[in-house]
Amino acid sequence: MPVSDPVRPPTTKKWRPTLSMIVVVMLLSMIALPLAGLFFFRLYENQLIRQTEAELIAQGAVLSAYMAAELAARDSDGLQLGTPLPPELLPDPDEPYHPVVPSLDLAGDEILGPRPEPRQPERPTQPAFAAIGARMYDLTSAAQKTSLAGFRILDPFGTVIAGRHETGTSLAHVAEVASALKGRYASVMRVRVSNQPPPSLYSLSRGTGVRVFVTVPVIHKSRVAGIIYMSRTPSNIVKQLYNERKNLVLALLFVLTLTIIIGFLFLRTISGPLNELIARTSRISRGDRAAMQPLQRHGSREIAKLSESFLAMAESLQDRTDYIANFAAHVSHELKSPLTSIQGAAELLRDSGASMTPEEREKFLDNIVADTKRQTILVERLRDLARADNPQTGGSCTLSGVIDRLRQKFSELEFAVETIGDSSIAVSDENTGIILGHLLENAAQHNARTVRLTAAPDGNDLVVLVSDDGDGITGQDRSRIFDAFFTTRREAGGTGMGLGIVKAMLTAHRGTIHLLPSQTGALFELRFPRPA
Repeated sequence: MPVSDPVRPPTTKKWRPTLSMIVVVMLLSMIALPLAGLFFFRLYENQLIRQTEAELIAQGAVLSAYMAAELAARDSDGLQLGTPLPPELLPDPDEPYHPVVPSLDLAGDEILGPRPEPRQPERPTQPAFAAIGARMYDLTSAAQKTSLAGFRILDPFGTVIAGRHETGTSLAHVAEVASALKGRYASVMRVRVSNQPPPSLYSLSRGTGVRVFVTVPVIHKSRVAGIIYMSRTPSNIVKQLYNERKNLVLALLFVLTLTIIIGFLFLRTISGPLNELIARTSRISRGDRAAMQPLQRHGSREIAKLSESFLAMAESLQDRTDYIANFAAHVSHELKSPLTSIQGAAELLRDSGASMTPEEREKFLDNIVADTKRQTILVERLRDLARADNPQTGGSCTLSGVIDRLRQKFSELEFAVETIGDSSIAVSDENTGIILGHLLENAAQHNARTVRLTAAPDGNDLVVLVSDDGDGITGQDRSRIFDAFFTTRREAGGTGMGLGIVKAMLTAHRGTIHLLPSQTGALFELRFPRPA
């Protein structure tokens, strides 16, 4: 039973974001980052909380100093004061300032419930404190109209001596008040109690439902002589943003303008050139040679180098493709003629062998042998050309050493060698022999008797002039001598590949060869790279 080929699952193209999409997401993230910090990390709300606490501390310090001055102005020897200050809270006489730093943290501190209701006091209020409370009530009532803060003035035992309807009641059981009765500053956040619901827009802010409570102890004769108890709701973040709406609109316009400029610059310098390069790639893959042109806008330096390198590579590959196509056409032509001749001679020998004279048979056999030899030479030259296109580069040699070896191979030629300075070149001995060997072989085939070689350094190259006294090269052939398979000695077995091999070998070693004008024979200029 035949086994069927396994069915391959259809390949799905994996989705990948474009470069423009990535940049847009990054820019939007940059725009949203300040808002994220504002609404999710509550940095600004926390600052409003501490700002409110700082304002209450400042007001409490003034009222505390005022109450202490009132006690000092009165005969306070008979008054019962509160808890003595602990040693660690006693002021340092060497330090003139004792600041209280705001410490509330909306993100980390617990928000307590509403403030407990007042209770009945455990002891009656002393008349002196009641009189001071009456004086301070008018003061705090006037201040409340401006600062919007709530004030309670307490005696050393937690009884309210100034506080509207709470006057005469005790708040000693409230946590922050209990801390102040021990001589310590205290501040807490409590849930705000309001008779009216907050607006829906304000509900976005956690600070709206919070009220800050601050207690500042009054110190007289190193004892607690009273408490300034204050509270206030912090400013709402949305209200603050509304108050700063003009600046926020300007900032938003600035951010949007900057984002648009960055996006435009990205489009002009990165995304646009890359998209154009991708389009050029698609056109070149379809064989459109007109696409091998510089980009309209290169953008950045890196993209310019990338496009130049890519177009140079595409042009090189296209040239290589053309070269292979042309080479294949020439090879097929060179192989077809001898093969046709061999096939025809073989068929005649097979069909007319009995009636063919010995002289005719010998002629056909000689033709087959000659064509076979030509094919052999052609195959060897093709192999040499393949090696010349991709030679083993590297190594070095001296020109004089290679010439000494070639003298023995071409003994029929007379050599005249002149070298000026060092004749070292950055080409191996074997490859140099191949290059010069083909030139000498061409000279010998064109009836040369003397070959002159002159070598002289020229910058980073060694310039070698090779001339001979042979038949020379006619004007109509001078432009074609480096073309593969071009030869004027085809009947004598020439393949027309020798100079092509020389040029390919020199090009692979970053060298050059040129045919120069000459009175007699041929004159070539070769440039070999010198060792670094």
